[in-house]
Amino acid sequence: MDIEGYLADGAAVVAKTPEIEAIADKLHDRGYSNLIYLGMGGTYDELGPQVYFVDKYAPELDAFLVNAAEFDVLGNKHLNKDSIVITASASGDTKEIVAAVKKMVDAGIEVVAFTKADTTLGKLATTVIPSPAITGRCDFSYYMFNILTLRLLNRRGDFPDYDAYVAQTKNIFNDLLEIRKSFDPRAEEIARAYAHEPYSIFVGSGALWGETVLFSMCILEEMQWVRTRAVSSPDFFHGTLELVEPGVPVFLFKGEDECRALDNRVEKFCREHTDKLVVIDTAEYAIDGLDPKFRVLVSPMILTALTTERLSRHYETYTRHNLQYRRYYRQFDY
Repeated sequence: MDIEGYLADGAAVVAKTPEIEAIADKLHDRGYSNLIYLGMGGTYDELGPQVYFVDKYAPELDAFLVNAAEFDVLGNKHLNKDSIVITASASGDTKEIVAAVKKMVDAGIEVVAFTKADTTLGKLATTVIPSPAITGRCDFSYYMFNILTLRLLNRRGDFPDYDAYVAQTKNIFNDLLEIRKSFDPRAEEIARAYAHEPYSIFVGSGALWGETVLFSMCILEEMQWVRTRAVSSPDFFHGTLELVEPGVPVFLFKGEDECRALDNRVEKFCREHTDKLVVIDTAEYAIDGLDPKFRVLVSPMILTALTTERLSRHYETYTRHNLQYRRYYRQFDY
């Protein structure tokens, strides 16, 4: 890992805060009816926690997570001329998102895109927030998404602790670096034990559900060709539990929100029915000086630091499958 590069990128992302705040202020002053978070694949999963946060802190504001491919064929009844659409694409050319955004902009709808300004998406969107980070890591995206969403909520009067949150997370990437270091030996042990398993179940909930799917689908399936099944903690007991038996690996990503009770129920069951349970609990990893009430907001950043950043690297070592290699994805038209 390029530590100096990571910290430099992290500092640049934090320095982006005033620019994102100014955009949020402009959107608030203009007014809006609801928030539409538009994603595809990994960005859909990354944007998922934002809807959870809006629901948690602003119960009177409607927010919806929309799959771009589904929107392209179905539309969405919640979208209207006063909606604010928030989307993201590292490449700026995700075709499903580009097609959806074109329809939205043509209809006169405000679209805020986290992408490069000189890309297809960047040229379409009405507002562009380019990432200053050279290394496009998920924790950088989570930080910027949080700033935009929480600033909007703050201006509505729904998140009065915004300034305290920003102040307490200004050094978060230093903390996330230390979290990576502390977890790395365990990440190696997990990968050594499970990288060659024919099938693994991944369970998560609440603010961590998106990152759970992202790791199982985008990292292990797409980048490692490892067969997985992602299931939410509440859904686990309505089908997937019947697949659990000795020898079946179950990965449980435990969060720090209201859904932790659901995670605990899964953990209790799996400890009794499989000898291959792996529990990764974000509550075990400290963020220096962070008020406990803010931990739920950074829990996706912690989980991505542990799994997408470190566990994936050790899987790569044991599978000997380069994380950058694809045989189908973006290799030809399909």
